Amino acid sequence: MSRYYAPFRGAASGDGGGCLPLPIIAAEAALAVVDAAIAATAFVQLARIHRHNQQHGWTRQKIFHFMIGLCNIVFLAYFVSTVIATCEKWVCWVHGCGFVLMASPQILLLASFLLLLSFWVDLCHQTNDEDEDDVRSHQEALLDRTKTKPGTRPTDARRKCFPGIQLGSRQKFVILVLVLSFIVMLAFAILIWVGRGENPIDSSLLKKVYLDVFSVVVLVLGAALACYGALLFSKMSKVRSETVSTEKWKVASLAAVSLICFSSSAILALVTNIPVLLYWYSTEAEIIKNAVILFLYYLIGSSVPSGFVLWVMRDMPQRPTVERPTQSRVVTLFRDRPSPTQDPQWRAAVTSSNKALKSSPI
Repeated sequence: MSRYYAPFRGAASGDGGGCLPLPIIAAEAALAVVDAAIAATAFVQLARIHRHNQQHGWTRQKIFHFMIGLCNIVFLAYFVSTVIATCEKWVCWVHGCGFVLMASPQILLLASFLLLLSFWVDLCHQTNDEDEDDVRSHQEALLDRTKTKPGTRPTDARRKCFPGIQLGSRQKFVILVLVLSFIVMLAFAILIWVGRGENPIDSSLLKKVYLDVFSVVVLVLGAALACYGALLFSKMSKVRSETVSTEKWKVASLAAVSLICFSSSAILALVTNIPVLLYWYSTEAEIIKNAVILFLYYLIGSSVPSGFVLWVMRDMPQRPTVERPTQSRVVTLFRDRPSPTQDPQWRAAVTSSNKALKSSPI
């Protein structure tokens, strides 16, 4: 008869008893080390970026570093707590607290890439000059310092608490999704807690349903990032600029990594259900197999995308330039041929290039 370990139920009920098998402990320890390194890198880089340029407030680059660092810290807490809570047989951990700590960093990571997708959607739907100002305000909301329109005046409280942040409609939608995701997750946690007693609620089934729904959402997110990344790459390919060329390859690589990692982790979760359900094993080989699946799920689904985003955004932002007043001088120049700045085609190319650089997607 096969034995099993239930990370949320078995330890307290005596089904599996004891601590986790050694291969699973090794897998979670390795994941904890990886997440600790990513979180440390994210926050150290965030501090460097902030010291480098403090006038821009919360830029897009700072937001991503903060969210990546935060979700990896929670992942680290989850992996360490799993080992300790199983050996110590924490009742709260068994009946819902572990589920909350497992799902929270996944939601934060999902929100980070939804935010990236929202910026890409803004850029891809920038079609005419009529809504250029509105779209640009969305694009530069987390990229440049706050710019107020004539006749508008932000409140002092908002300026002090959230300097440099102006959110577009799609970014507000990401915040709404983040809040709703946490509400749904807490609702599942409450039902799992209620299911510990004698009632028709099956906690294992609830965790499987949550995992399946979340995996489908992650699968759709990876496909959406791939589609909009390809569309944005094609639009940026029309602009001839060395900087834009670098940015477009960052977009392409991010889209490819997102598609591969999110699709692989979602399919792995849908097929095995190991991340939230039981670790079934009857032999040492099955213990090692489950440990490998667990390690790959978190490594591919969270660590690799997080680390790649930090690598893409590793460049320091430019320092703000200080304009110095200059004395006006009248200089008369005689040219035998017209200046290149008078060429309409040249002006159009420069305008297009500058426009693309202002709305950098990374």
